[in-house]
Amino acid sequence: MIETRSLIKSVHTTEGLLTILKGIDLRITEGEVVAIVGASGSGKSTLLGLMAGLDGASSGDVLLGGQNFSAMDEEQRAMLRGQLVGFVFQSFQLLPSLTALENVMLPIELKGDSLAREKAQQLLSRVGLQERCHHYPNQLSGGEQQRVAIARAFATEAKILFADEPTGNLDTATGERVIELLFDLNREFSTTLVLVTHDERLAQRCDRIIKLVAGEIASDSDSSREEKVVA
Repeated sequence: MIETRSLIKSVHTTEGLLTILKGIDLRITEGEVVAIVGASGSGKSTLLGLMAGLDGASSGDVLLGGQNFSAMDEEQRAMLRGQLVGFVFQSFQLLPSLTALENVMLPIELKGDSLAREKAQQLLSRVGLQERCHHYPNQLSGGEQQRVAIARAFATEAKILFADEPTGNLDTATGERVIELLFDLNREFSTTLVLVTHDERLAQRCDRIIKLVAGEIASDSDSSREEKVVA
């Protein structure tokens, strides 16, 4: 479902060229739940952004559903993202001028689905926000906003869901409820889920844990086993 080949990402800084990712080779199969972990600055969010087609690599390839992002222009990448990908961000990324219902409806409407309102209402009910559907983001708590964001991520029945620190702005109890919801919906929709997280408990719930150190894969392990398989 997701593959990277010799993936390198470098940026120019005032101190010269900085290489954030150094030749990442990775395969994630359909339906897998994968955690990407590592210290701040290890390249986790950069790798997620490249796999999601939100940014371009300096060299190497990213394949999503067998299609090569690296061979596409931004319009083509956006089209592929719209077909395959959903997102959940730490900062929620809801549109402040739209209600919860309208935020969830938007990606469904962009696909030309005439049942957008009905589907959005069903998803908001699924995440326990049926009574809050006409509230704007600034009228919702952080946990409620993240539940709206999760409903929106699943709204188009995406094949792949990328989540970047989905509990980073939430207290522990609220974060645990949000994670339960995310995993429940992921099982329900049979989505391939890739998480960037600092939360060890969250990582251990995933099928695999990929650890980055200084832009390289230090280990790639089945989270159900104690031993680490060095990549």
